[in-house]
Amino acid sequence: MAKQTKTQYECSACGHRSLKWLGRCPDCSEWNVFVEVRAKAAEAPPERSIRARPRGPSGSSRGGSPKVVPLSTAAHAVGGRPVAITSLPAADEAGGRVETTIPELDRILGGGLVPGSVTLVGGEPGVGKSTLLLQAAMAVAATGRRVLYASGEESVRQVQGRAERLGGMTGSLFLQAETSLDSILDGADGLDPAVIVLDSVQTVYVPELGGAPGNFSQVRECASRMVLHAKATGRAVVLVGHVTKDGKLAGPKTLEHIVDTVVYFEGDAHPPFRVLRSRKNRFGATGELGLFEMTGAGLIGVAEPSAMLLEDRPIERPGTVVTAAVEGSRTLLLEVQALVAPGFPGSVRRTALGIDGGRLAMLVAVLGKADLALHDKEVYINVVGGVRVTETAVDLAVAAAIVSSLLERPMPGSTFVVGEIGLTGEVRTVARLEQRLVEAQRHGFTRAVVPKLPRRFEAPEGLEIVQVATIEEVVQGLF
Repeated sequence: MAKQTKTQYECSACGHRSLKWLGRCPDCSEWNVFVEVRAKAAEAPPERSIRARPRGPSGSSRGGSPKVVPLSTAAHAVGGRPVAITSLPAADEAGGRVETTIPELDRILGGGLVPGSVTLVGGEPGVGKSTLLLQAAMAVAATGRRVLYASGEESVRQVQGRAERLGGMTGSLFLQAETSLDSILDGADGLDPAVIVLDSVQTVYVPELGGAPGNFSQVRECASRMVLHAKATGRAVVLVGHVTKDGKLAGPKTLEHIVDTVVYFEGDAHPPFRVLRSRKNRFGATGELGLFEMTGAGLIGVAEPSAMLLEDRPIERPGTVVTAAVEGSRTLLLEVQALVAPGFPGSVRRTALGIDGGRLAMLVAVLGKADLALHDKEVYINVVGGVRVTETAVDLAVAAAIVSSLLERPMPGSTFVVGEIGLTGEVRTVARLEQRLVEAQRHGFTRAVVPKLPRRFEAPEGLEIVQVATIEEVVQGLF
């Protein structure tokens, strides 16, 4: 007897289900997000173990032959020519990390991909997610490991053309243009790769689940099955997750708690540099940051990001100050620019790019208490290079840049500023101050404006230390 089906409606934003269509979701309060899904009324819950998936006569779960082709022969395979893969080396069974040989990416991941782990790479459209992962896949394949690159957005010919532009062709990298998750897993079972790249998780679907690819249930189920597959087989899985129209990664925090590592491209596709940051890492440090430059040969890691970010810095111009931010284990020298322009009282703007807007409003209020009239001035702050800073150690540099622009007095080009500012105008110490000073001295700075130092603190040789306790001392001493 055929199983009866019933119609339900599911919120594409949060997954809430209802027996009737609703204009507004009662859970997430979003409007016009319910879509129709069909579920079997008497269906047993799906088997959650990847080892228990039913196998066909040929070894696949559906009995079909997955269309997986090696990159170097993709053009021939599209025409129907069969490709033998038995002569390639098997997946790495040493248990160690799989290095991508891209230093910036390996450092963010904590040394490479961990076998059996799932990594989510997210970012704005066009920022370079597919380019970076194809480069990483080619680099891993060049070491002799098999890599499966499954694309639900591009054809095999399109991926092959991008690989040719990036300058890497290897027979250990296999391509699959597929949107059915079952077919992708069948291809992986037949190939036995060390790494699987799925581009992207919003384009694949599970047929029996219902609903369009990319909705809440499909994204969650596909990611969960990839996690089960990675844990059961020991293969490293990398998922591409697009940012939704409201700026969230693969839906409202849909996947971040499921996967092991979350790596995120900050900003959009237009800054001169691409900033890659580790948001979550179960096998390494979080908060690690990498800097990439987009070129005709793909994304190139920047080995000296501080020198690159300060390369075009204007010297002896009002409103520009150099500070240091610690991102994970790396210290970055950053240029903070400020522009103070006349405005109308009651309608002035406070615009911040690279720092928190609320923090800027607080610093403007503190400067106002220090007899610096900003109530009728518009204040604009920009951290050059597209880097977003979340720590408070750059407060003093932001305040100094604002004062420099307000008074039209430049800061000496060899001066470096770091410190946190409290609500009463006091300058407070920051973590890892010595590490910041060493980086500044290494890049040629000779003077540092810092908070009060401990008694036994040893400053780097050749660096003059100017200690300040309040924002008034900064204004009087520097300007």
